[in-house]
Amino acid sequence: MEKLFDQICEVLFSKLQEGEYLTVNFGGEKSQFIRVNSAKVRQTGLIDDAGLSLELIHDNRVCHGSITVHEPFEVMKDETMKELERMRVEVVQLPEDPFIVLPENAGSSREVKSANGLPKEKAVEALLPAMDGVDLVGIWASGQIFRGNANSAGQKHWFETETFSLDYSIVTPDHKMVKGTYAGTDWDQAAYEANIADSRKKLEVMNRAKKKLNPGEYRTWFAPAAVSDFIDMFSWNGISEASVQQGNSSLGKMRSEGQKLSPLFHLAEDFRSGLVPRFNGRGEVAPDFLPLVDSGELANTLVSSRTAKEYKKKSNFASDGEYMRSPVMNSGNLDEKDVLKALGTGLYLSNLHYLNWSDNTGGRITGLTRYACFWVENGEIQAPIETMRFDDTIYRFFGTELEAIGKAKVYLPNVLTYDGRELGGCSCPGILVKSFALTL
Repeated sequence: MEKLFDQICEVLFSKLQEGEYLTVNFGGEKSQFIRVNSAKVRQTGLIDDAGLSLELIHDNRVCHGSITVHEPFEVMKDETMKELERMRVEVVQLPEDPFIVLPENAGSSREVKSANGLPKEKAVEALLPAMDGVDLVGIWASGQIFRGNANSAGQKHWFETETFSLDYSIVTPDHKMVKGTYAGTDWDQAAYEANIADSRKKLEVMNRAKKKLNPGEYRTWFAPAAVSDFIDMFSWNGISEASVQQGNSSLGKMRSEGQKLSPLFHLAEDFRSGLVPRFNGRGEVAPDFLPLVDSGELANTLVSSRTAKEYKKKSNFASDGEYMRSPVMNSGNLDEKDVLKALGTGLYLSNLHYLNWSDNTGGRITGLTRYACFWVENGEIQAPIETMRFDDTIYRFFGTELEAIGKAKVYLPNVLTYDGRELGGCSCPGILVKSFALTL
């Protein structure tokens, strides 16, 4: 795919006219998908897909286009040139962009990550035995993912990696569920089977009668998957410098009023794992490590070059959307085997669902408990709880009420596949909080 990317870029850049700037982004994959229902394979297939997105700048005006990558190359080349001509006609009709950022050549890069993944022909025999005897539904996705960026200033980046993920739920006959994910780069059969076994163990508890809770505040353990859901919210009107400047950021109080989170809380944008390319859609390369919240204090926001130009800030080459691409939260000292004892009596929340801001600028999040969420008494799981709505603020559960952080960090991948397999995910531990508000 890299060779095809090089070929099409060469054609496009050679056809540019005076005063035109062009940026080309490439996204592709060679993937295996397996859909499982009732622990049986219901659908399987191989996907070989790629596309180009184009950004043409002329006279401080910008126009976007896209094409599907395919063979034969000569046909695709003709389609690409037609798309470029269409963009030329459209761009002169658009208004000028006062904060446009022209492409530059700040150096090129090439990063290719190989892995010892699960071979396609062995996937079914490796996956199914651990599922035997339970109603498991899920999607297996594995294979290579490709990203490329090049511009007319002469800069080029290429990134490819190989990953896998099984995103699944195990369901009881009366439709109670335990959700799990197993993902990585190198396949470990024993670790996979242990992951499924842990979910099956939780499913046994789900068969007990549900406990109904009253609204109120509860001592709570959030498993890593639940913490990841909270951290994802930082990318939505949170850590973005544009959001802070526009007054709609959940972290705005940390800038304007000196609000802090717990000194135990550390969050960074960390590309050192190599699972995500450091270059953004403009081909700009982010720092390999950028602290965002350090010991509870706001250390940095994500600043795109466009935001930097508009608000006279220094860019750290975030994406245009200023969302986290490789968030990592520091672990703490609470060992997994001691979690229930440390919790004592309260809630064990494995997953959350339907999160949204109920008060964006106040950092207040609402959502539902979901799947394997349990009531714990005296350090022992007693029963699953009925689904409850929560409404609480990051300044409490990542702040004043944060008591301890788990020692074990878990990588929770982005498993979306709407326009192709997504890269990245969140690496985080679980957290223990003294008080968490259930409202309905």
